[in-house]
Amino acid sequence: MDANREVSLSVSSICRGKDGRKYAYVKFEDGKRTAEGRIPACHIDRSEGFMPDEIDALEVYMRENINELKKMASNIHVIDALF
Repeated sequence: MDANREVSLSVSSICRGKDGRKYAYVKFEDGKRTAEGRIPACHIDRSEGFMPDEIDALEVYMRENINELKKMASNIHVIDALF
């Protein structure tokens, strides 16, 4: 990734799919590029501007930090996020 650009991370609250499984969205941005994936799958579903090797690195990051990302998602309450 471009060492001169800081990549920010945001995590959604926990969602529940039609199948009942829990997941959360993880979004990476650096001002020009975005990538969005889901945990616990740790897969980038959409990306604009990131190169394939960078997407691989983001997926590795999600896998290596899944416990912290899950904790972040569980601490987000939808009502609080609106305000």
